[in-house]
Amino acid sequence: QSAGTCGKPPIKYIAVMKNSKRQSAGTCGKPPMTKGRPKEGVEPLSTLTQSVGRLVTHMDERREHLIKFYSLLGRLEKSIGTRTLASCSGRMDWPKRGVYFFRELGELRSDTGDGLRIVRVGTHALKTDSRTKLWTRLSQHKGQPSTGGGNHRGSIFRLIVGAALISRDMGEFPTWGDGNTAKGDVRIGEFPLECEVSLVIGKMPFLWLSLEDDAGPGSRRGYVERNAIALLSNYHRHPLDQPSPHWLGRHCDREKVRTSGLWNSNHVDESYDPRFLDELERHVSAVGGAS
Repeated sequence: QSAGTCGKPPIKYIAVMKNSKRQSAGTCGKPPMTKGRPKEGVEPLSTLTQSVGRLVTHMDERREHLIKFYSLLGRLEKSIGTRTLASCSGRMDWPKRGVYFFRELGELRSDTGDGLRIVRVGTHALKTDSRTKLWTRLSQHKGQPSTGGGNHRGSIFRLIVGAALISRDMGEFPTWGDGNTAKGDVRIGEFPLECEVSLVIGKMPFLWLSLEDDAGPGSRRGYVERNAIALLSNYHRHPLDQPSPHWLGRHCDREKVRTSGLWNSNHVDESYDPRFLDELERHVSAVGGAS
């Protein structure tokens, strides 16, 4: 039986097709589709083409912005160098306020150039009248040098790194992230994991940018921080500079960390303002001029 015969013998079907002006070949009595009218629920080809075109254009623009972003950080690195928290102390020369950019060993850029990709961006003093200094915030991420431990309840960075370690290594720390404070016996139980978190974060090279302004949610530091995170984030976007297959963050219990490729969960789902790169460039140039 030939395709399109609807169960009738082929010869009889051919006769019908020859004598019918209203029936299209193989329609089996169904009305022919109107030319140029897409099926219900199907986008016209022209619309799909335009959508793909916009996606490619946006991806290309974001790639160029990332290239400029990393170029500016390269200039900053030439001026101040890099440090790791494991080798830092409050006795070093730190600006009062600023923005920091962490890299991670083994996490390489793949679409925007060479070198390590940024895995976390942060700042401090985003509440009005806050007196927190840059080193104060960095030391919370570093932990306690005397013991090797730390307090993940005072550092979201430590909290999410610890959560990823628990998931990857199948550890059991049921109190991790539970509450803003903890009793002594709870802290003792969490101590081995706090030490491991200190080791992981302590190895990450980072840059810091002096940006002295008033504390508060409208600070220029906050503007640079949230737009840098939004630019770097792969959350619900075509990925650029994807995390490596063995990146620890892939084990984090926070979907925004896993999907964005960053040790950040705030601002990863936001759009970025490309003009923040001009702001970043002004402050990087100021550091270069002072060095």
